[in-house]
Amino acid sequence: MLNRRSFLAAALASAAAAPAIAQTTAPATSQAPASNQGFQLDPRFQPQIVGIKANFLPGQLLILPRSHYLYYVVEPGKAIRYGVGVGKAGLEFTGTATIDVKKEWPTWRPTDEMIQRNPSAYSKFAGSDYVMPGGPGNPLGARALYLFQDGHDTYFRIHGTTEPESIGKSVSNGCIRMLNSHVIDLYNRVPIGTVVTVL
Repeated sequence: MLNRRSFLAAALASAAAAPAIAQTTAPATSQAPASNQGFQLDPRFQPQIVGIKANFLPGQLLILPRSHYLYYVVEPGKAIRYGVGVGKAGLEFTGTATIDVKKEWPTWRPTDEMIQRNPSAYSKFAGSDYVMPGGPGNPLGARALYLFQDGHDTYFRIHGTTEPESIGKSVSNGCIRMLNSHVIDLYNRVPIGTVVTVL
């Protein structure tokens, strides 16, 4: 049974044993052109093959916000671990959802709650129906995976970012951020219906 304690134990064990179980190179298909010249990602947040408890099902996504890691289980006992940025305290998503929508170069509009929390940052959206088109300047980056519960949009996403320095930090409005090259790799691996558990 999936629970926070068993996942934490597995994640901590994999972190402690990283030299023994983690490859030093990313999976071959995760190589994509870098869009953030001059930015250096901490090596621990690069995609790595790591050990994980064998009871986690292949194809499942597990996110451990406190460690800033997303795990994609590729086979019993093995996962690809990616570094992520996560929500600020009080804004994070927890629980289980499914990926019901996938979009390349998605459009974006902040939620009403985001506009209310920070009206100066989102002033061009206040009182309008403006939606930012997809593209390199869009905060959702190159790809977005939309999380749903019971057929309803949670308004939480796993997506790319225009702020690569946020990987490994808790700074977003709740969504899970990845480098564009990493989210493209993940996007190509996960189908609609993929189960996502955020602990």
